[in-house]
Amino acid sequence: MTRRTSDPGSATRRPAPFRALAAVVLAGALAFTATACTKAGEQGGGPSFQGGSEAEEKPKASAAITAPAADAKDVPASAEIAFNSKDAVETAVEVKNAAGEAVKGAVTGAGTWLPEKALEYGTTYTATVTATGDDGKPATTTSTFTTMAKPGKQIRVTSFLGDGQTVGVGMPLIVKFSRAVPEDYRDDVQRRMTVRATPAQEGIWHWVSPTEVRYRPKTYWKANTKIFYKIQAGGLPMGGGWYGRSDLTVDIKTGPAVVMTVDNKTKKMTVKRDGKVIKTIPISLGKKSTPSSSGTMVVIEKLKKTVFNTMDDPNPANRYITDIEYAQRLTWGGEFIHAAPWSVASQGRTNVSHGCVNMSTANANWLFNQTRVGDPIQVKGTERKLENGNGWTDWNMSWDQYVKGSAIPAGETAATPSTEPTTEATTTG
Repeated sequence: MTRRTSDPGSATRRPAPFRALAAVVLAGALAFTATACTKAGEQGGGPSFQGGSEAEEKPKASAAITAPAADAKDVPASAEIAFNSKDAVETAVEVKNAAGEAVKGAVTGAGTWLPEKALEYGTTYTATVTATGDDGKPATTTSTFTTMAKPGKQIRVTSFLGDGQTVGVGMPLIVKFSRAVPEDYRDDVQRRMTVRATPAQEGIWHWVSPTEVRYRPKTYWKANTKIFYKIQAGGLPMGGGWYGRSDLTVDIKTGPAVVMTVDNKTKKMTVKRDGKVIKTIPISLGKKSTPSSSGTMVVIEKLKKTVFNTMDDPNPANRYITDIEYAQRLTWGGEFIHAAPWSVASQGRTNVSHGCVNMSTANANWLFNQTRVGDPIQVKGTERKLENGNGWTDWNMSWDQYVKGSAIPAGETAATPSTEPTTEATTTG
C-alpha cells in the first residue's frame, strides 16, 4: 500500500520523470498558498509548511472460502479448505467439528488449508477464515459442510519399510496401492505424499506402475539421515468411486554410507564406508553364457543361509540345487552377492558364475556384516546391461529420467502439515 509523506524532500528520491512532474505540481501549489503562508509584514517570504497531508485510509481486509461450498454434503474425508483473502497482512484458518473441537491442520500453500489427518466420515465441520488488514481490524467468514458416509470401495496403502528401520543410503521409499490408481488421479495422490529428511535433501516421487510409486533423492541419501514420510490418502478420491482407506506414516533412518563397486576388468569389488575404502575383494562374475548385469543396483534382501534352485531353467546346463551362504539379492532375475567356495581359484582372475558376484566364504561373511538392505552396488564392464525394473533399479536411471516418472511438475512441492518440528526435504515433485 502506498503512503503519502509529509517530507517535501521525499520527491527527490523518485524516478526522474516523476521528479519533473512533481516540481511543476509543487510550484503551482506554492503559488496558490503563498499568501496564506506568509506572516504579516514579511515581503517575499517563503512558504512555511505546517505538517504533511493526512495518510490515506487503510484498506479493509476481506476473506472468502471457496471450497467446500457452503452447506455442502457428501464431502470427501480428505477435504482441504480453499480460501482467498484481500488486503490482508495475516490470515488464519480454523476448522471445528460439531462438538466445537478444533481440527489440527495447517496452511500448506497459497490459499489452501489441509487437516493433519483425514476428517471423520459423516461429520459436520465449520471452517472459519479470519483476515486481518493493515488497519488491525479482522474480517471473518465461515462455511459449514458435512463429510460423506464411509465408502465401501477403499484402496489400501502400504509401505515396504516400517518404523524404526535402518536402511542403506541407496534405499528408495516404496509405497504400494491395493488397486491401480488411474493416471489422471496420480497427481492428486502425489500432492498428499510428503518426505521430510534431516539433513534436507532434494528428491522426487516416481511412478513405477499404476500400483507402485517410489521416492529417491537426487544423489544417495547422506549417511545417518532421519527420514519421515507421510501418505495422506485417507478418504482421498482415487477414481471409479474408490477412496483411500487411511493415511500412512513411516519413520526410518539411514546407516553409514556403504557403497560397493565391482569392476569386471579387474575382477575386484571395492567397498567404501563414508567415502573411504575399507576393503578390496577378489570376485568372479557371470561367464559369457550367463553374464552379470552392468548397472547400479541395491541390496534387496539378505539371507544368511538359503538354497538356490534353478531346476526350472530351460537350459539344462544351468540347472542346479545348491546350499548358499551370505546371499544378498540384487535383481529379481536371481543375481546375488554370495559365498562361492568352489570358485575361489577363479576369483580375481576369470568369470565362472551364472551371473552372481562370487567371493570367498570369509569375504562374503565380512561383507554381509557391513551392509544393509538398500546399500548400493555398481557393476561395470560386463556384456549385459541391467534392465530397469529388474530389482530396485531407481539408481540405474539418470536424475532427468527419474523426474519424468513424477505425476506433478518438477519443482512443485507436496506439503502435508505436521505439528512435529522437522527439517523438510526439498521435494521436486
